[in-house]
Amino acid sequence: MKKIAVAVLSTSGMDYLKEKDQTEIIRLTVFFDGKEYVDHTEIKSDEFYTMMVDKPNADIHTSQVSTGKFQEVYEKIKNRGYSDLIVVSISSKLSGTYQGALLSRDLVEGLNVEVIDSKSVSFGEFVLARKALEMINQGKDVAEIVSSLNDIRSKVKIYVLVDTLKYLVKNGRLSAAAGLIGTLLKIKPLLKIMDDGSLKPYEKIRTTTKAQKRVLEIILEETKDKDVEYYIAYTTNLSKAEELKEELTAAKPNATVTIIPLTPVVGAHAGPGTIGLGYFEI
Repeated sequence: MKKIAVAVLSTSGMDYLKEKDQTEIIRLTVFFDGKEYVDHTEIKSDEFYTMMVDKPNADIHTSQVSTGKFQEVYEKIKNRGYSDLIVVSISSKLSGTYQGALLSRDLVEGLNVEVIDSKSVSFGEFVLARKALEMINQGKDVAEIVSSLNDIRSKVKIYVLVDTLKYLVKNGRLSAAAGLIGTLLKIKPLLKIMDDGSLKPYEKIRTTTKAQKRVLEIILEETKDKDVEYYIAYTTNLSKAEELKEELTAAKPNATVTIIPLTPVVGAHAGPGTIGLGYFEI
């Protein structure tokens, strides 16, 4: 009988959720002023964002998972008696890690590895991993699970409010032109994870308060007649995340609202003051 495992990247925020013990978490690394940290195990979100605020001009960048690391994880899964592994990756438009996961499949014999491009980040990855676990428990086979995940990933929508475009531009996740416009106009850009998994400006708003009000309006309008789960990812602004949760709960009392920290590897590109708000259509 086939035995199926699920792996997800640390960018998913899975470390902060109850399903973490049912998955293999593959960790990326973040570099801060020349020192390397493994995501979540060597540096937690609170500590990382404090460092960013204290040293706003620090050299910060991230490193994708190497093929050797993927091979190591795949071998470990195989040695535990699994015949199949489903890997849920951060969007291929945001990181080369997806490609690395694909390339590493042929390095391990005797394990069938399926890599899912979540076309998302943070809780967008987590939702797909959780759904994979649910389908495994329902006795579905790998082909059916992969097909379902590729279908339901379009049901995850994420909007991102950043306090500054500096980090996104510096690390190549947003064009310098978009960053220059934001700086000159002193706007608070509302960004969106697009259907292809890229991150693009959605609206330009003058103040943080107006931006937060606007993203809530958009989310509630899009989900007005839908059954959804809401997710909020925060950096230095847990209190704001909790306020947004209260507003979502007031508007849709029966909906689940989950708050998670934005992991350091993702926050390195988004910067302090960032908050992500999104939903999964059930």
